[in-house]
Amino acid sequence: MSYITDRLVAMSFPAEDMTAMYRNPMWQVQRALDVKHGSYYKVYNLCVECSYDPGSFHGRVETFPFDDMHVPPLSLIQLFCESVEDWLLQDPRNVAVIHCKAGKGRTGLMVCAYLVYKGMPAEEALQLYGSRRTYNNQGVTIPSQRRYVRYWSKILVFPSDGGVPDVRIPPPKPRELRRIRLYDTNSTDAVKFSIKEIQEEPGELYKSPVEIASGLCEPLKKGFVRTVSPRYYLSFLPKEGDEKSKENQPRFVVQMDTERPNLLKKDCLDHYFDKPICVSGDVRAIFYNKNGGRLFYFCFNTYFISGSMMQLGKGDLDKVTRNGRSIIGQNFCVELIFGPARACNATQNNHHLDCYTL
Repeated sequence: MSYITDRLVAMSFPAEDMTAMYRNPMWQVQRALDVKHGSYYKVYNLCVECSYDPGSFHGRVETFPFDDMHVPPLSLIQLFCESVEDWLLQDPRNVAVIHCKAGKGRTGLMVCAYLVYKGMPAEEALQLYGSRRTYNNQGVTIPSQRRYVRYWSKILVFPSDGGVPDVRIPPPKPRELRRIRLYDTNSTDAVKFSIKEIQEEPGELYKSPVEIASGLCEPLKKGFVRTVSPRYYLSFLPKEGDEKSKENQPRFVVQMDTERPNLLKKDCLDHYFDKPICVSGDVRAIFYNKNGGRLFYFCFNTYFISGSMMQLGKGDLDKVTRNGRSIIGQNFCVELIFGPARACNATQNNHHLDCYTL
């Protein structure tokens, strides 16, 4: 067990079976907490894959489950922080004991989220957790988990008196995913991918990932011509300097694939969605080799995508496997290319049309 602060404790899963040989044995955890904190502790379990009888800790257990080595929805972070805050305010002697399986990544994400909720900058919270929880300052190491701590910090608005922040969970912001590109790959001519959304299940805290698209990134070929015509966008946004009027005249903008000659000069694997897919909220992108072995993955929330492109370098990828390292070049980069922010709504309402309202 590690005391991140006097009132925040991080630990691994309290084990009762053979895993107790290398994790915290349940009886030792119970004894340590009972002796040091009596009835003034509450345990927070972040595991979706394993649980125990809440009676092991006198019923003072809450569960906020999300997948190992992944990220929770921002709404789950809010519920967790509000629960911890409520518990700690009940008595100045109360402590919160947080754990996942190994007591590192998921635990660190949520501990850092609460520190940010209390006014600590995101980077300072990540650094504090790393120094208190590990011997080598390697606390929250998965890039997506660090990304979500930063996301969380961006949606908190603190009052001038320094009290509890206003949590502004971002509304759904559907984006139209049109293309995936992988630059500077080695020793491969194809990479599979799967795009998943984290979707709500009524009455459940846990939100499961649901695949909404899959495909194959392959080399761009000279002479290859898509059969789909350029897309036309119907825009009602006024031009700069135009006077506002009740009858806005639409402006037409044509998207042409003018980048192809430049792309052919680069080592690039590409997938173009003939029918763009709509992604919204919390998204996972997972990449595999041709045999189905995972290479790497990453998670993001569509609300925080600025512009039409999301780029990720080697340091932004989660759990790169040995197979993944073998195909990643020095300047490797993943690009996700998106259409207009509101194109998804028009797509859903006008499947038979090739125009979208901006």
